[in-house]
Amino acid sequence: MRFYLTIPFFILTLSIFAQTDIPLPEHPRPDWQRSNWLNLNGDWSFQFDKEDVGLKKGWAKGTQKFPLTIKVPFPWGSKLSGVKDEADIAWYQRTVTVPKEWKGQRVFVVIGASDYKTTVWLDGKELGSFEGGYVPFEFELSSLGLKAGAMQKLVIRVDDKRRDYALYGKQGYGNARGIWQTIYLEARAKDYLETLHFSPDIDNSKVKVTATLPQPASQDLELKLNIAGLRPGNVPAQTIAKGQTQLTFEADMPNFKLWTLENPFLYEVEANLTASADRPQPPLQVERRSKASPQMGGLRGADGVNTYFGMRKISVVNLPETNYPYVALNNQPIYLQLTLDQSYHPDGFYTFPTDEFMKNEIKLAKDIGLNGIRTHIKIDVPRKLYWADRLGLLVMSDLPNFWGQPNAEARAESERVLPQLIKRDFNHPAIFSWIIFNETWGLRTKVEDNGKKVNKYLPETQQWVASMYRKAKALDPTRLVEDNSICCGAGHTETDINSWHEYLPGYGWEDYLKNLTSKTFEGSTFNFEKGYAAGKQPNINSEFGNVWGYDGSAGDVDWTWDYHRSVNAFRKYPLVAGWLYTEHHDVINEWNGYFKFDRTQKFTGLEAFVPGMTLKDLHADIYVTTGQDISKSVRATEVVQVPLTISSMTGRTDLGNELTLKVELNGWDAFGQEKKWHSFTQKIAYKPWMQQALAPIYVIMPTEKSVAVLSLVLEDAKGNILSRNFNTYIVEKPQANEMVTGGGQKLRLLTIAPKNFSDAKWSQKQWNVLDGLKVNGAGAGYFEYKIKWPTDLKTDNVGGASFIMEASAKQLFGKDRDNAAKIDGDYMLGGGTADNSRNPNAYPMTDEYKFPSDVAISFNGIAAGKLNLPDDPADHRGVLSWHYQPQDKKLREAGSYGYRVEVNVPAEALQKAIQTGELVLRLAVEGNGGLAIYGEKFGMYPFEPTVIVKVK
Repeated sequence: MRFYLTIPFFILTLSIFAQTDIPLPEHPRPDWQRSNWLNLNGDWSFQFDKEDVGLKKGWAKGTQKFPLTIKVPFPWGSKLSGVKDEADIAWYQRTVTVPKEWKGQRVFVVIGASDYKTTVWLDGKELGSFEGGYVPFEFELSSLGLKAGAMQKLVIRVDDKRRDYALYGKQGYGNARGIWQTIYLEARAKDYLETLHFSPDIDNSKVKVTATLPQPASQDLELKLNIAGLRPGNVPAQTIAKGQTQLTFEADMPNFKLWTLENPFLYEVEANLTASADRPQPPLQVERRSKASPQMGGLRGADGVNTYFGMRKISVVNLPETNYPYVALNNQPIYLQLTLDQSYHPDGFYTFPTDEFMKNEIKLAKDIGLNGIRTHIKIDVPRKLYWADRLGLLVMSDLPNFWGQPNAEARAESERVLPQLIKRDFNHPAIFSWIIFNETWGLRTKVEDNGKKVNKYLPETQQWVASMYRKAKALDPTRLVEDNSICCGAGHTETDINSWHEYLPGYGWEDYLKNLTSKTFEGSTFNFEKGYAAGKQPNINSEFGNVWGYDGSAGDVDWTWDYHRSVNAFRKYPLVAGWLYTEHHDVINEWNGYFKFDRTQKFTGLEAFVPGMTLKDLHADIYVTTGQDISKSVRATEVVQVPLTISSMTGRTDLGNELTLKVELNGWDAFGQEKKWHSFTQKIAYKPWMQQALAPIYVIMPTEKSVAVLSLVLEDAKGNILSRNFNTYIVEKPQANEMVTGGGQKLRLLTIAPKNFSDAKWSQKQWNVLDGLKVNGAGAGYFEYKIKWPTDLKTDNVGGASFIMEASAKQLFGKDRDNAAKIDGDYMLGGGTADNSRNPNAYPMTDEYKFPSDVAISFNGIAAGKLNLPDDPADHRGVLSWHYQPQDKKLREAGSYGYRVEVNVPAEALQKAIQTGELVLRLAVEGNGGLAIYGEKFGMYPFEPTVIVKVK
């Protein structure tokens, strides 16, 4: 970003260069920045006040030596703060020196966010207090003995005792205790801007500008705007008359550039507020303010602001050639593909370690083809929102919830914070909606019903929720507002979005969506509270995933299989104008993120089915779906009818009138060898925004036992790939014990089920899955199998043998330990389990962290070699582990799979087998890597452990 600043070099050095050795040295508000600012992040002296004695003992004077050091702005208790969480009240102190050059200006200390009640003193004089945990506030230093150029003591006390009415959110993932956003000093003129809000009007090539002052103008003031990219003087100077606090006017935006997801153009603005006709301002006379006022951050120079806005419009339009309402960006419908963003960091909790990390949060979402995030139950860090603006990613912004009941105190708190949220974030073009409540949290009142105490969402509370919707619309008519992101039996009142949450296994989506779409229409009371009904709102899923789709939640599991099924189903029902997946990254109790908590990668395995396929293909604008069921059992040579639906969520006109669907049937046979059976192409008549069921295709299944993959690659006329998808078919056929290869080699197959081991001994544990479809040994130990040798196989007709199996390392997960039990507690309030493998449904998904094992193989006591099994993986490649799961809302090592391994059986071992009539196979692990053995109905490959004997 280019900022058009005229700043003396010594000030630039002060505010930027001197701050590079502290955490988060960047200005915290690119959307509202003054040039004269001084970052106070870094080491502060720190003291817990467990007994709440600091006020009585005079700690506010700044003469008490505090024993600890905290790294600001990380909340106490987080690793990055350097201190533990030992009390609800704590004190900070440090010396500050206001630059001499600021003499004569109004100087403020600004705190981006601090949870919860924060009081500030300068040299023992109280500046004021503020209650709240998410929005910025400030106190003026100028009237309380400020000495520019001299060292002074700044002391801060934060009381973070739990308050039922306070907007707390999901801080159980890590408490945002104390200061958790950048704190800084800032110099301003006597009359200064408090806000400068831009409301773009793309239909009329204008932008409405609203400027506010925190107090009536002391004289006539002149406001000049320089909007980068416009001709100088394009925006005439405006006058704010003496005594006024607000000014609204329109500015022409000729030949403007739109803010879009593909080209998120930002108009940079330099605003200058001066005395009219360059009259000198009267001497500075400042009244002490004992209460903090929420504010918008810093600007350029004493009376200047650097900010920005985007020319974009948020509205609702129908999907072309339908009556389905969609959220529209710049008058074009947009199919929302969003993710729930808890916006947490494992070491900083609410606070991210660097600006680059925040930028990468947005980039991660865009790189997998998503077009937005929902910042969940948190008012997010402004610099992260800046990167959403800069990189082009939509944002749904939540108001955090309280966890008590909706009494007068709780209502007042929400009513107080909502305007502050909208005030701070008004200029962010990325934000397209405000969500006031989530899943009715805090909205149910405990009442007596038939002699029992129950929690009910009362009509009077619903009326208050509707009033909050209207309040938000009055504050910001340029965005959509959602009253309550509903779940669990509650409904909407007044809302711009007909949203709903549903967590299902992948196999439940077709039935659910068919029912939902049949009940969703204008005037319907479905998903609405009594007395309210649907209008022409977009119908949007605002939370889904398999995480809560299974009994007791899914734990850490391959989320991609169910995700694939659900996305396939969503694209068949265009009345649903988008979805929101839970979630962007793992947190302490939910491990279904696209990325791990530390933002390292998880691996989907999609590329094993269609070369080059990634998650981005599942988010393609033009998508061919076969429906919810992505694996089916079939017979050999069966002719399968494959239903096809094309869903185009784009107005692109550069693709021509015809697309090509390349269809290939590939896969792997009963030996785990890759096979290509047949392929063909099919032309598809195309037009933008089309949502159409296509003629089905018919595919002949292989003659052999196999996993057949029907690859679907959609291309434009130039051969550019638009999207990839696939279906799998499990060709079920008994495996013959004799066969002849294509080269004429006779083979005898000696198969053994994994569970039929004759002996096993493991240092940690041994157990079987689904009646032995897979067997596990954890730690060090062995499996031994005794394979009966056929009497007709003699020395003179045996030409050698090999052994194949599917196997992986085996980690002992929390759920499989003998003492495994659920840890009680509400995770959203800091309790519950933090073990990603403890849930009974869990099987941690393949990621960057490997768990290898070395296996020694012997036959009849003769060593055949050692194998390295790189990991204990689980993802799409565990197709059989998913396909054969019972559909009872429980998971048994779903998605787990192994590696195809093959070793030659030593000739000496074969001779011994011929002599004794038995081939004894031992698979031994010396380290703690364990061993899992997969059968023909589990893992990736459709075969049992097999000895393949070449017969002469």
